[in-house]
Amino acid sequence: MKTATKTVTRKIAISAMLAAVGVILQLFEIPLPFIPSFIKLDFSDLPGFIGAIVCGPWAGVLITLIRNVIHIFTGSSAGIGELSNFLLSSSFVLSAGLIYKKMPNIKGVLIGGVCGAVIMGIVSFPVNNFIIYPLYYSVMGLPQEAILEMYQLIRPSTGSIAEALVVFNVPFTIAKGLISVILFSVVYKPLEKLIKKM
Repeated sequence: MKTATKTVTRKIAISAMLAAVGVILQLFEIPLPFIPSFIKLDFSDLPGFIGAIVCGPWAGVLITLIRNVIHIFTGSSAGIGELSNFLLSSSFVLSAGLIYKKMPNIKGVLIGGVCGAVIMGIVSFPVNNFIIYPLYYSVMGLPQEAILEMYQLIRPSTGSIAEALVVFNVPFTIAKGLISVILFSVVYKPLEKLIKKM
């Protein structure tokens, strides 16, 4: 009983620490020249991914939730960007964590991570097209045409928001997830014994 309590306490502590790291990482956003300026790269998915592997898939989701709730107070998107981040990141860490649970080794990290990244990319289309962008139009008062024009500055032939999401957002979202997988897989092997004790 004491061992189980210690394990739960340890996982809670690790999850809290990873959520804090995620909050910090979410503050550092990198603009990229090949994607509209309002879409930026950050590494905040990494702590949730690590949490899903170390503490379980639902811990990864909880870490993602905590960091996004905290980020609402420092962000400028009225919680819309954080909602998007939570929905997409959760699909990534939950998928990856569930696969790793069945395959608890470096192979599971890689397969789970790649599958999670692809799932996150696929999920990003309906989430952005039917939930997030309409919220930006209605809540933030951003005209759809203005957002489309930002995509057209990079690819003039882009004819619709749906096309823009397929061409820009989906590949970017997959790549963002894969970066977390690569970063964690580098340090997984030296930490494997420690991770399996969690």
